[in-house]
Amino acid sequence: MKHKGRIIFHVDMNSFYASVEQAHDPSLKGKPIAIAGNPKERRGILVTCSYEARALGVYTTMSVHEAKRKCPELLLLPPDFQKYREASKAMFAILRSYTELVEPVSIDEGYMDVTLLSKERHALQIAQEIQTRLLTELDLPCSIGVAPNKFLAKTASDMKKPMGITVLRLRDIEQVLWPLEVVEMHGIGTSTAKKLNEQGIFTIGDLAKVEEHTIKHLLGKNGVRLRARANGKDTREVDPEAIYDTKSVGNSTTLPQDVTDIRLLHKTIDGLCKKVAERLDAKRLAGSTVSIQIRDANWHNHTRSKSMTNVIYRFEDIFEIACALFDKHWDESPVRLLGVTVSNVVDRKDYSQQLSIFNFEEHVKDEPILKVVDEMEERFGKGIIKRGADIGKRSSYQSQTSFSKDFLDDHEA
Repeated sequence: MKHKGRIIFHVDMNSFYASVEQAHDPSLKGKPIAIAGNPKERRGILVTCSYEARALGVYTTMSVHEAKRKCPELLLLPPDFQKYREASKAMFAILRSYTELVEPVSIDEGYMDVTLLSKERHALQIAQEIQTRLLTELDLPCSIGVAPNKFLAKTASDMKKPMGITVLRLRDIEQVLWPLEVVEMHGIGTSTAKKLNEQGIFTIGDLAKVEEHTIKHLLGKNGVRLRARANGKDTREVDPEAIYDTKSVGNSTTLPQDVTDIRLLHKTIDGLCKKVAERLDAKRLAGSTVSIQIRDANWHNHTRSKSMTNVIYRFEDIFEIACALFDKHWDESPVRLLGVTVSNVVDRKDYSQQLSIFNFEEHVKDEPILKVVDEMEERFGKGIIKRGADIGKRSSYQSQTSFSKDFLDDHEA
């Protein structure tokens, strides 16, 4: 593999939770197993399942009831997050033994920049060694994509599972990627694919060849980015710190039963907004966009959002907007799941809110304090005064968020 540019790996653990369970209990190997929530509630959705279960028609997000009907011998296990967390930590420790340029993107996948290392050793040899070590030392299978950038590496790792190593070069994309339907491209969901299809863009090749102004008009900046990636272009660096860049904070819940009672739905939104506000506060973040997700009894998802000029983080503000969005867009059909998200978040201490005639009064009360801070900083130096919540090592990341983000603590230096 002679190269002039970068060599990026995307390491993706295969059926991670199920594989960890099989590694801890070898008697589970070769059997169809699935990790699920409480089967007695509607939360009984499969989080993941083993490849043995997939071969029998079981798949992730399938309900427990449907999975057991399709595969009566399916073994259901409750999630053991501490076990998965420890396995993730061990996995990333192995990756970091090769290079410091490791970027975790979730509990079971990450990027590696092995450009310098591959000058001494063949990239495929390194990939094979990593795959072998993960299997022999942790008893965990993985697939690895090898490419000149992150997008192609991610795409390559999905091409052969389990235990695959796939090389995807720039010269391969026309033959390998372009014939695929756009929905199969990383970064494109069903709704985006539908928009593209309506404009006659059916394959990744169609997307690659479309005029830039056309795709920009259709999908904005994201469309331009997707078009570039369809052409194999991706300049993103492998950034070990990127995992700490929170882009949104959200919370969702599956209701115990389909609900049409507006009071109960408002109460659920109230609880979700409180959790989102708590997480924003713990992370010292604020965001300018509030979104709601509504999933009906037929599993149709509806997402609506509203963006503001200034950022918000208080429960009252989030709840007011989320409720207004829900009341405006709910068609009164039974609701199965509700979600609330605040996105486009920024660190509060880095954000200077624009003062206007409408919000000036709320800042007046801070004037005496700010004056004292200015005087102290002029005397003793910038940054001498800090908010209590800002003190401490990465204190902004200590909140209890979704499990896939809780493992951040394991990546502390």
